[in-house]
Amino acid sequence: DSLLQESRTEMPGTVIHWFRKGLRLHDNPALIAALKPVNGEVLRLKPVFVLDPWFVKNARVGQNRWRFLLQSLEDLDSSLKKLGSRLYIVRGKPLETFEDLFHRWDVKRITWEVDTEPYAKERDAKVEKVAKDKKIEVVTCTSHTLYNPEQVIAKNKGETPLTYQKMLSLLAAIGPPPKPVETPTELAKEAKASKNDMEKTKYDLPTLKDLGVNEADLEPCLFPGGESEGLNRLADKINMQNASWVRSFEKPNTSPNSLSPSTTVLSPHLKFGCVSARLMYWKLEEVYRGAKHSQPPVSLHGQLLWREFFYTVGSNTPNFNKMEGNSVCRQIPWGEDKERLDAWAEGRTGFPYIDAIMTQLRKEGWIHHLARHSVACFLTRGDLWQSWEAGQHVFEELLLDADWSLNAGNWMWLSASAFFHQYFRCYSPVAFGKKTDKDGAYIRKYLPIFKKFPAKYIYEPWDAPLAVQKQAGCVIGTDYPRPIVKHEVVVKENMAKMKAAYDAGKANAGKAAPEKRKPSEAKEPKAKKQKKMDSFFKTEH
Repeated sequence: DSLLQESRTEMPGTVIHWFRKGLRLHDNPALIAALKPVNGEVLRLKPVFVLDPWFVKNARVGQNRWRFLLQSLEDLDSSLKKLGSRLYIVRGKPLETFEDLFHRWDVKRITWEVDTEPYAKERDAKVEKVAKDKKIEVVTCTSHTLYNPEQVIAKNKGETPLTYQKMLSLLAAIGPPPKPVETPTELAKEAKASKNDMEKTKYDLPTLKDLGVNEADLEPCLFPGGESEGLNRLADKINMQNASWVRSFEKPNTSPNSLSPSTTVLSPHLKFGCVSARLMYWKLEEVYRGAKHSQPPVSLHGQLLWREFFYTVGSNTPNFNKMEGNSVCRQIPWGEDKERLDAWAEGRTGFPYIDAIMTQLRKEGWIHHLARHSVACFLTRGDLWQSWEAGQHVFEELLLDADWSLNAGNWMWLSASAFFHQYFRCYSPVAFGKKTDKDGAYIRKYLPIFKKFPAKYIYEPWDAPLAVQKQAGCVIGTDYPRPIVKHEVVVKENMAKMKAAYDAGKANAGKAAPEKRKPSEAKEPKAKKQKKMDSFFKTEH
C-alpha cells in the first residue's frame, strides 16, 4: 500500500543519476545530462548509490577504504541536500534494484559515468538492456579518465598501446583532454526531492557497522574522504603559491619514507572520483603555463598520464589482473608459500624497512609510490618469489586508492612481468631506504620496538651485537623476527629464475612464429627512450 502511495505522490517522471565512482558534483557530465528536460518536462532527480550486501560481505575492501567511502557518501549527500535533493542509498543487487525502481519511480532516463573495469562493464550492460527494454533513455559519459580509452585505442588503429611512450605520442595526436564541465549550483523546483522523500529513512546512509567495520578497530583518520576534502587537498597542493614545488615535481626524487607524505595523496580521491582527473590536469596546466616545468613520466601531469595508460591497457586486455590468459604478462613459475606471503602482508619479514611500510599501509591505507615499489619487488622477483597476484590482492584490500587497472599494471611492472623488463635491477630492502632516511626515523615511527635501536644497525638489526640489541630492548629472534631470507643470496637465485622464465618465453614465442609476435614479447623500447624511462626507476640498490 505504501508503495502505491509512493508512486502516486511522485507525480513528475523521474531521472536517476547512478553514482558509483564519480562521487562528486563538479565535472560530472552524466549528472548534468540528468538535469536536462525530457520532451520539455523537467524530471525529478533521484541520485542513487546502490549498496550490494554481497559486495559488502565478500569484496576485498579493508576498513580504511570503507570509512573513506562512507565519508565520501556523507559529503555527497550533504552537497545534494544544499541543492534541495539527497542521496538515495538503495540496498540490493544493481540489476534487481533498478528493475524495481524503474517501475516504482516512473523512470524516464538514467545516467551514469562510464566505468571500464570488466565487472562494471558487464553490470552496466545488463542494467542498460533492462532500461532500454522499458523505453528508458540511458546516457553515459566519460569523466573518470582524461580520455575515453576506446578513443585512444582507435587512434592506434585498434591496437592497445603497450608502452608509456606510445601512449604519450597518441595523446599528443589527440590533443589535450576536455575541460571540466560546470558544477550544478541550483535545481529547478520540479527536480528537487519531495518533502516526503527528504524525510524517508529507508534511503539513509549506512553506518560503519552496516559495512562490517568495528569502529573501535580503526586508527585515526589521516586522509578523510569526500569531494569537499578532495577539492581542499587539490587547492592546497596545486596553486600558484606552491608553484615552484608543482613545476619541479619529479616522482623519483620524492621520499618514500618521509614522516609526512612527500606527494599529493590525491590518489584516493581520484580512485573514488571525489576529485576529477580533468580538473586536476587543467589546474596543473594553469600553474605550468609560461614557466619551465618537469615533464612526463616524472611530472605531476605525467602521473595522471600513467593512470591513463594503465586504464587504457586494462580496459582492452582480457584477464589483465591475472597472469594466466593475460596477453601482456610474462608467464613466471612463482612459488606458493602462505607463510612467506602472510609474513610480508603482516609486516613481520625481519626487514625493518619492508615491515615499516606494510605497517603504515595497514594502519593508514596509503604508502608512497616508491615504498610500493620496494615491497612489491621484495615479495616477487626480489626476495620472496611469490606471485604478483597475491600481492595485488593484499593491496586491493588495504589501499585507500586500490584501483583495478593501476593495481594490476603496477604489480606486473614491479615483478617484471610486463611493461618493465630489467629484472636484474632490484630494490635492496636495506640500502634503498637509507638514501632518504639514514637514521631510520620512519622505521621508529611504524615499528616502535626500534625506538632505542642505534641508527647504525636499524636497517640490518641482525648485525647488531647481542649486547646492543639487549640495551635497545629489541632482541632479534625474540622481540622482532629474524630475516625471512638472506637477501644477497635469494636475489641472485631469483634473477636466475627470471632469466630462465624470460628465455622460456622467448623460446615459446619463437615456436609460435611466423604468427604475429605476442604483445607480451613486444620489442623492448629503443635505447634512448629506455634510458628516459629508466630514470623513473633510478632508485635501486
